[in-house]
This record gives sequence, structure tokens and C-alpha cells, in this order.
Amino acid sequence: MTQINTCLKRIFTIFNIFFAIIGGVIIALALLSQALTNVNGGDNLEGRTAGLIVLYVVGAVTMVIAILGAYGAHKESKGALIVFLVCMVIGSLLMLRTGIPAAIARPKLEGVLEERFRQVLPLDQASDDVKNMANSLQTQLHCCGLFSYEDWEQNIPDSCLCNQQEEMEGKCQTVSYRRLMQAQKSVYIKTCFPIIIHYVLLIVDIMIGVVFTLAVLALLGLALSSVMIHQMRYPDRPAVLLSVPAIFTTAPPKYQELHNPPQY
Repeated sequence: MTQINTCLKRIFTIFNIFFAIIGGVIIALALLSQALTNVNGGDNLEGRTAGLIVLYVVGAVTMVIAILGAYGAHKESKGALIVFLVCMVIGSLLMLRTGIPAAIARPKLEGVLEERFRQVLPLDQASDDVKNMANSLQTQLHCCGLFSYEDWEQNIPDSCLCNQQEEMEGKCQTVSYRRLMQAQKSVYIKTCFPIIIHYVLLIVDIMIGVVFTLAVLALLGLALSSVMIHQMRYPDRPAVLLSVPAIFTTAPPKYQELHNPPQY
């Protein structure tokens, strides 16, 4: 005998399909981030491995929980739905615990990153990994230096140099270096840090949005699974029917006059 309302079961199934899709999107974002950082020489970025692991785990756990919820609704398994409910409670608390501090710290992120980037200056004296990453960024983003071409002091690399077409488009500036030799180079006007911080903040905004979206979905899943468990626990209780409030219906008369026929 079906104990769960059919309409509620369908809504819950659609919810879990959407939940599983979000888990797949998170895993796809992790794969994309890993591929991009590998191509751009970011293998040794601080926190890269931990961030990728978190994305993979969150995506995989989201998909597993979605499958568990869909199974519990389809089979009307109270145990599976209870486990799903517990996961939703824990997940919503974790998402809120992560998302709220991240949203509060977001305005300070640019200052923190600027301080960290300034610690690697000058770039020509930095480690080989930092130099390779800087050269890769300069080639792809068409910029020179983190904050100025002077970050390279007197050793401006070829990745800062413009071609003739870019010079004609006004994207370059002529600078002097190795003053004793009066040498000049045409380098990019744009610096790399503003471009980097733009993409970093964009990624952070997306991640905060994903966290709060998961929190809202977890709260919705919590509510739906609670109703389903309640229906399974009390199968004989009649469903509550929604009706129009009495204030919108015509009230019966307070009294009715009776007419008695006269007796003859």
C-alpha cells in the first residue's frame, strides 16, 4: 500500500535529480580547475590540492545523497529517508557555517592577496616556479608585471613584449631598462594583478553562490523528507485538505424566521 502522497513523491524525485545535477556540475568545475592549473603551470599553487579535493568530495557526496533520497522515495524506505534527513541537517549546517564567514571575508580578499603577491617581488629574483607562472600569465593575459613592469627590475622577459599590431592598438608603452646601455622595450601597459584579482573574485563569488544554493536545497530536502517520513509513520491519518478561509465565504444567516400556519 502506498503510504506517501504520489505528488509529493514526484516532487521529491525531481528535487533529487536537480540535486544530483548540481553534484555533477561541482565535479566538472573541479576537473576544469585542475586542467587549467596544470596547463598554466599552477601545480604548486598553495592550497590547490586541498581545494580540488574539497570540490571532488562535495560533488561526490552530493550525488550519493541525491541517489539515496531518490531510492528512499521510490522504495518508500523509512531508513533511507531518515539517513537522507540527517545528511540534509548536517549539510545545511556545514554550508551555512562555510558560506557566511566566506561572504564576510570576501571584501578583505583583495588586500590579503596583494600583500601575498608583493612578497614575491622582485620577480627576477623569485623562484623558478614563480617566474614560470608569471611568464605564462603574462603571455596569456597580455600584461607585464604584477603591479608594474618594474617588478622585473632590469630583466624584463620576452613575455612582456608587444608585437607591432598591439603597438598600433595602443596596448603598449616604451620603457627604458639597463640604463647604462640606453636600451628600450615596448611592453604591455596592463599589469597582471588587476586581471588576476578579477578572476579570483569571480571564482569566489561563484563558490559562495554554490554554497548558499546547496544550503537552500538542503533545507528544502529536509522539509520534504520530514513530510514523507511523517506520512510513512502515520499512514492512516487523513490528508490535510486546503480550503478557502471562512472570511472569504458567505456566512450562514444568524437566525431564520419561522412561519407557523394559523390554526382554525
